[in-house]
Amino acid sequence: MTAEVLFRMLKEGKATLDQTFEISEHAWREGGAPSKGSTMFAALHSQVRIEDLIRGLVIDSGNDAAIAIAEGVAGSEDAFGGMMTRRARELGLRRSSFSNPWGRSDPKQKTTVREMAQLSAHLIRTYPEYYKYFAEKSFTWNKITQQNRNPLLLMNIGADGLKTGNIDDSGFAIVGSAVENDQRLIVSLNGCKTASERAEDARKLLLWGFRSLEGKSLFDAGETIGTVSVYGGNPHDLPVASAQKVKVFIPRGSSERLLGKIVYDGPLMPPIKKGAVVARLKVMRGQALALDIPLEATEDVAVGSLQRRAFDAGLEYAGQLMRKYVFKK
Repeated sequence: MTAEVLFRMLKEGKATLDQTFEISEHAWREGGAPSKGSTMFAALHSQVRIEDLIRGLVIDSGNDAAIAIAEGVAGSEDAFGGMMTRRARELGLRRSSFSNPWGRSDPKQKTTVREMAQLSAHLIRTYPEYYKYFAEKSFTWNKITQQNRNPLLLMNIGADGLKTGNIDDSGFAIVGSAVENDQRLIVSLNGCKTASERAEDARKLLLWGFRSLEGKSLFDAGETIGTVSVYGGNPHDLPVASAQKVKVFIPRGSSERLLGKIVYDGPLMPPIKKGAVVARLKVMRGQALALDIPLEATEDVAVGSLQRRAFDAGLEYAGQLMRKYVFKK
């Protein structure tokens, strides 16, 4: 999530790869060489380019890099943690919350393996020009060369990311991704007892996935999937689509039925801009959630006429009465 916040700033032109952030005493002492933790070994009070901080973050798992990014973007770790949590909600990650940029154990910092996989898919899809850093096998800074901490990159299984983690409270974790025959899979693990167990289990799951699953295309990118209602909007029924091709993985040869639902918090209120995320598509395979992706507005929605708003107000009021007096009985 630290990388996502920074990548978004870069994509929106609010920062550049050549821009520098300072390694403060806090970043150096808490995340640098004196901390004895994972670090990129940035020097105290040095100015480090954002591109190098990205490499220090995703290759070295540098806590000093993460803190420097947080302080450079938001002024402090706490403020950056708030940014991370707000961004998680925008991406539909409802169970993740963040208090610091480098994974320090904190009751306020929590996530799930599913949401880490969803976030990883978003990174891969949205920031291909920055995702490439996750695949680099080593990084040298301050005359110290470190190998990428992601063990999947060395296994010759098509892996090109993402990150490992480890804290005493939850054990060894990894989110990894690999491509085989144009099929990309993401594996997300937490709670492993050792680093070697983490590496082996992730490898086995990816290989099992490539052998046992096949992709089924449901919709093309930009194809209308359905509509959502916009209270007092013009138009009232807003078509929604996915920015990416909608594809679900199912067991090879399976005839199991898929059930899809468009889910959103309504009523939606105008105005709505084209491209805004307004809903999610959830596809169930039996009792299992097979896919959960954001859906975007395919057109602008303006505030409707007085007659349109009055009509929608009547419908909403009638619906409230039905829920209160009919459905409760």
